[in-house]
Amino acid sequence: MRIADVRAVLLKTGSVFVLVRTEDGLTGIGECSPMNGRVLRHFVDVALKPLLIGEDPRETDRLWNVMFHRTYKLGAQGVQPEAIAGVDIAVWDLLGKATGMPLCLLLGGRYRDRFTMYASIGGGSSMTPQQMGERVEAALEAGFRAIKIRMDWRADRQDADPAKDLEMFRLCRGICGPDLPLSFDANNGYSVSTAIQQGRRFEELGIFHYEEPVAQYDYRGLAQVADALDVPVSAGEHEYTRWQFRDLIEQARVDLLQPDVVKCGGITEMRKIAVLGETYNKPLVPHQTQPTIGTAASLHLCASLLNCNRPQEYTGRRPELDDLFVEPLRFENGQIALPDRPGLGLELDEAKLEKLTVESYVEQAPPAIEDGRYTRRIE
Repeated sequence: MRIADVRAVLLKTGSVFVLVRTEDGLTGIGECSPMNGRVLRHFVDVALKPLLIGEDPRETDRLWNVMFHRTYKLGAQGVQPEAIAGVDIAVWDLLGKATGMPLCLLLGGRYRDRFTMYASIGGGSSMTPQQMGERVEAALEAGFRAIKIRMDWRADRQDADPAKDLEMFRLCRGICGPDLPLSFDANNGYSVSTAIQQGRRFEELGIFHYEEPVAQYDYRGLAQVADALDVPVSAGEHEYTRWQFRDLIEQARVDLLQPDVVKCGGITEMRKIAVLGETYNKPLVPHQTQPTIGTAASLHLCASLLNCNRPQEYTGRRPELDDLFVEPLRFENGQIALPDRPGLGLELDEAKLEKLTVESYVEQAPPAIEDGRYTRRIE
């Protein structure tokens, strides 16, 4: 089995899918984090594809290291691991389809086959508490039995309006009742002192977990917040490799790890991050905002992990994306059941995919690789 083609597809929705095909016509599908779709598409097609043509997709770990180390100087935080993630997920999906096995079984087996999903509701920085309350009520009506509200403040708007944030959380707690898990994501928007003050108030109101309270680069500050509070403090969507997660654990001392499979280099690297989590007894609660391929990949991996039994992030159904799949993931009664079909359990309708594809705005010949160096192939 050899790889014949690798293709990144930018959709009009902003999503970035990756298709990896073998010489005998088998296709695996993956997804990249959609931070900048055109850049990611170009990275996959120009930097990664030449490294993979003719390779055996069963060699998942070796291929990951080829992609990572041969493109390391192009940036090991952001576009590079996000592009690798899409390819890596597709290779694992390909492997599952070739063996006729669901991905979770290839990863070691199922500890669970059904997941409670929490509604991840963003945009809090521009909402009133009442508007957020309406979104929470709608999520409860849709069947969610766990909620997270996200502020989207970012580190460049530090301590913008903590009083409003607290009022918003208090209102949402009243709507949810005392027992439903309700979490708060500051999106890196607080100083250390404000984060601790807010955290203590959230504790009194019954918070489930407290996500990214301070700037993502402030590991010392994260440790101060985590040490000061009883509430579980979480982080990880801004970390991309096992080495960053090592530092997040040892230096920031967070309670919950939140790797994102479409950001952190895919399934191959996230498995290694999961081993770190088990070694340090840190539960995984993955970050995940991509509701189709990304969510399927994340859930298959979580199914194979012992320490991944908390509610999982879900931003809700996207009908325009679900329509691309023969049998999409199904969210029912607050849960998603893991598909029992080979690979990710998702099959693309490629005719519908083409209709939703953004055409490439520039066509270039792919680079050739000679003696380990990149050169431009002259046609």
